[in-house]
Amino acid sequence: MNDPSKPMFWRDLRMPYVELRKVGDGRKVCYAPHSHTQWSLGAITEGKSTFLYRSDQFEVSAGALVVINPNWVHACNPIDNQPWGYLMLYIDTDWLTKLRYESGLLGTPCWQDISTAIISDHKWYTGYCRMAECLLDSNRELLEKQTVVVEYLTALMHELSGQASEPVSKTPDNFQALADYLRAHAAVDVSLDTLCERSGFSPGHLIRSFKRHFGLTPHAYLINYRIQRGQQELKHGKPIAETALNVGFADQPHFQRTFKKLLAATPKQYRQSLLNQQIDTTGGK
Repeated sequence: MNDPSKPMFWRDLRMPYVELRKVGDGRKVCYAPHSHTQWSLGAITEGKSTFLYRSDQFEVSAGALVVINPNWVHACNPIDNQPWGYLMLYIDTDWLTKLRYESGLLGTPCWQDISTAIISDHKWYTGYCRMAECLLDSNRELLEKQTVVVEYLTALMHELSGQASEPVSKTPDNFQALADYLRAHAAVDVSLDTLCERSGFSPGHLIRSFKRHFGLTPHAYLINYRIQRGQQELKHGKPIAETALNVGFADQPHFQRTFKKLLAATPKQYRQSLLNQQIDTTGGK
């Protein structure tokens, strides 16, 4: 069994700007005051701990987020050997600066520290946990992981700055071209970087604006189209395993889970209903 006191790190060379650390039992994980070059966002997932942040000290418990600016001295440690667990996301400062600048939150592409130290709003905690779950899941695709990180951090940056998201400024034709590209490349791994290069959009603007136009993020749009294609293949009698690979899923179980999530029926149930319809048409009432 895995030792919960040992940290687990998630990294992906295709997303070098983000790293995630997970500790299930932090009682044996004690820190001297230190700092990071990255901007860091932590979530207390269990128990309580102390959070030393420069000259301030807080007691934080499960459901809270801690915000740590680059090069700010800090330390988190257990209280009287009580259980506590946490997740810590490290974001490259230059990457986050660019994200904030392109979102209209910075007047110049230069880092500005964020004054907030603790976030207690539960919606940001649950969103953080969903993001971490996505990153840690080896079955999730690159575009989904990139989308969840950009979408969450962009929204959080607007929240912390007290500014609303910027309005859509591109014409629908730009989004239609992206949608056409996604459909044409539905069976391969598409990256957010590629979509940005093709459109000229920043990651945050692309995701929000695409979602406003189509009601889905680019990744959700891609998955939805794959399932639509899967339905067509199943209608033509293709085996489920073959269909899964043809439409861009890594394996049959992933296809089956997604199919059921979107259509409330398994691929097998869908195929069987088609067979029953054929029987009724040829020999039924």
